[in-house]
Amino acid sequence: MSTYSLPSLFAPSSVAVVGGSPRERSIGRAVLRNLLTGGFPGQIGLVNPRHREIEGIASVARLQDLPFTPELVVIATPAAMVPRLARAAAEKGASAVVVLSTGLGQGEGSLAAELQATARAHGLRVVGPSSLGVIAPHARLNASFAAHGPLAGDIALVSQSAAIAAALVEWGAIRSIGFSAVATLGEVVDVDFGDLLDYFARDRHSRAILLYVESIRDARKFMSAARAAARLKPVVVVKSGRHAPRPHAPGTHAAALARPDAVYAAAFQRAGMLRVRALDELFAAAETLGRTDTFPGRRLAIFANGRGTGTLAADRLLDMGGTLATLSDATRERIRPIASSAWPGTNPVDFYGDVDHAAYSDAFRALMEDDQNDAILALNVPTALMGADARAQALADARKSLPRHIARKPVFAVWLGADEDAVARLNAARIPNYATEADAIRGFMYLVRHREAQTTLMETPPSMPDDFQADTQTARAIVEAAVAEGRRWLDPVEVTRVLGAYDIPITPVKAARDADGAAREAAAILADGTPVAVKILSPDIDHKSDVDGVRLNLLSEQAVREATEAILQRARDARPDARIQGVTVHPMVVRPKARELIAGVADDETFGPVIVFGRGGTAVEVIDDKVLALPPLDLRLAHEMIGRTRVSRILKAYRDVPAADERAVALVLVKLAQLVADLSQIREVDINPLLADRDGLIAVDARIGVSTSRALHKGPGHPRFAIRPYPKEWEREIELSDGATAFVRPVRPEDEEMFRTFFQKVSDEDLRMRFFQTVRHFSHEFIAQLTQLDYARSIALVAIDPGTGEMLGAVRLHADANYDRGEYGILVRSDLKGHGLGWRLMQIMIEYASWLGLHSIEGEVLQENRTMIAMCRRLGFSVSTNPDDPSLVNVSLRLDQHAAE
Repeated sequence: MSTYSLPSLFAPSSVAVVGGSPRERSIGRAVLRNLLTGGFPGQIGLVNPRHREIEGIASVARLQDLPFTPELVVIATPAAMVPRLARAAAEKGASAVVVLSTGLGQGEGSLAAELQATARAHGLRVVGPSSLGVIAPHARLNASFAAHGPLAGDIALVSQSAAIAAALVEWGAIRSIGFSAVATLGEVVDVDFGDLLDYFARDRHSRAILLYVESIRDARKFMSAARAAARLKPVVVVKSGRHAPRPHAPGTHAAALARPDAVYAAAFQRAGMLRVRALDELFAAAETLGRTDTFPGRRLAIFANGRGTGTLAADRLLDMGGTLATLSDATRERIRPIASSAWPGTNPVDFYGDVDHAAYSDAFRALMEDDQNDAILALNVPTALMGADARAQALADARKSLPRHIARKPVFAVWLGADEDAVARLNAARIPNYATEADAIRGFMYLVRHREAQTTLMETPPSMPDDFQADTQTARAIVEAAVAEGRRWLDPVEVTRVLGAYDIPITPVKAARDADGAAREAAAILADGTPVAVKILSPDIDHKSDVDGVRLNLLSEQAVREATEAILQRARDARPDARIQGVTVHPMVVRPKARELIAGVADDETFGPVIVFGRGGTAVEVIDDKVLALPPLDLRLAHEMIGRTRVSRILKAYRDVPAADERAVALVLVKLAQLVADLSQIREVDINPLLADRDGLIAVDARIGVSTSRALHKGPGHPRFAIRPYPKEWEREIELSDGATAFVRPVRPEDEEMFRTFFQKVSDEDLRMRFFQTVRHFSHEFIAQLTQLDYARSIALVAIDPGTGEMLGAVRLHADANYDRGEYGILVRSDLKGHGLGWRLMQIMIEYASWLGLHSIEGEVLQENRTMIAMCRRLGFSVSTNPDDPSLVNVSLRLDQHAAE
């Protein structure tokens, strides 16, 4: 697993610092000082051949000379020494290294590459180089050179930038916001975002995760870990470089719309993370998440001592998509005695500034007890009539006086111009407070968005939607022939055939080499009274309008001849280097009330294929009304995409224009996602315009780009998809030893209740054998770890009774990030032992591991679980006593040897 040895980073029993000097600005000395002042309880060692001691810690010349084995080693030396020191740390028995040194370079032959090779060879976890260090306040560990140590809290911070991490630590100290851990990745050679998301997702000290991202290297690993983490707790991300230039000029309209930052935004949304734009928003998110639990709903009640501030807050709420709560009749009557005379009895509630604390508190409690709202925003403007700190205390006391189940309702506060005493009272009551009403509304909407993102995370689109049957064989033959010829683009006739194979309607097209050929092709179309369009045909001209290469509404063969000659001549003049193959002839599509859309696929260098949808036409890039999504897609996700664009509004009926067939549009997006899922050589698809009206839709113009695929991801499956589809191909029916049958399929997120019922039929003893402890309460978080998988590195296969739909058993496999080894777990219903179900599930799991390309499968089994150990022996596993825990045995199966047998 990608989390192996990470506890050694955040809860080590001992630490050694390599480097440093007695001078005040020495990084090594700063780390030693932070370890000591932070109260680290374990052994601390110092390696420095030039100085006898630093900060009172005696030094030794080499790591090997330390009288103990450090679990964590912090390196703060010149870059040239780092790989050798990391190797020495591994040979000494260290589990993890943090490299603060800079200047190790990048790429093949660099010091960073040498450090990475050392880490992989020895199984050593490495953070950095160029790291600020790691901080874990609950373990009293501050192995960093941050200016101050943070308070212990429940927010985990992972940053690529040391400066950003240091700033957040300082901000948290001022605001009394604590952290469960702080880690700066620096120039990643080993431990990355995926590893730490996996770790903090299951860290009991971490209730939320903050990320500062500059770039992602392994998109599939990142998406796998991010989706898993976001299912369990809020993950907030800020990414820099939003306006960085593209590495290559886009070749299609779809590619032009899929700017790198927009792709990152689509990935973050698909992963269920909350994206913020700047550090102030990240601070606001930390303020919210540090003091407030997530909640269902989006209805906010606003409680202000002035109409103006309340109205501004309401405006901001509606701007951001929130909902103003309604007030119940009972609440309205309880509030009216303190409300201003002009209050209309609706939300926001405004009252006079001289209301006494008792009346204020009663009104606040009325709002808290009202089930017509989901959260409260209290705003206070300072007046000479009532002290800000006293009012803050009244708010805190009123909340504290409520029963626990009511007091859990989120409360947000804005004390404009508040002094330190007022802020301190709100902080002590764990009420998130903000400088302005806009900041508070943003904090409220973070929690709303997080909750709604959970619905998206439950989506597991299948590998093949059921709405259509594609002619994949025909499309593949066309694409492979073009790739074999070294072509980058399919010609228009091939494009028509490929889209037709996926049942995407497109206008027919004929190719002609010259004016006479174009006239002949146009004759049949003109005979029906249909006008003709003629377009330039060249693999080197990306946009036909750039060379004035399109003529529309041609009504005669002579007009077609003249238009063709003019088009060809203009193209030769404008692009003498281009290969001009002729023109294409199309029937004009006349649909006066159709909407012009764009649908397509762009290829991102980090995340691979991206589905693009938006407003189409020649001004598509100027209008920039678009939405992106990572495939795979299903109809629900496709409809959600459409709904996030402005053009979706005119897909509805208006005036004398009937509604367009939105389901047909959504289905085209699903088909495009399936097209690139089936044919990895397709790199770009551009359908613009795609005309949609009440009768359906039709593609008027389209392009498809192809090339030999460069794999972005390890493991089987699509080499460029960042999200692996639901593996429907692993559904099967099996026969048990008693002749009964069971249906086996990959687990889905909606299986939570099925698992809960299943556990009721498993004995306490069998649960202890599986989980190594007695399990009496199966929380949502516990079951979510078993059911909410994204299939990139984790798979769980459930066996189901075909007749009753009841779950009979399950087997799970989790691969490490390098697809080298996997860890398994299995559990069968207690009343079904002896029917061969466990044996069959283990066989399928081994088959799946081989398909993934793993080299070995490993597991831990209690010594007393003799049935499981015996089964493992029969399946070819080696069995050995766990060296760290004699109550356990390690079982391991080499898949290459298993296959040979």
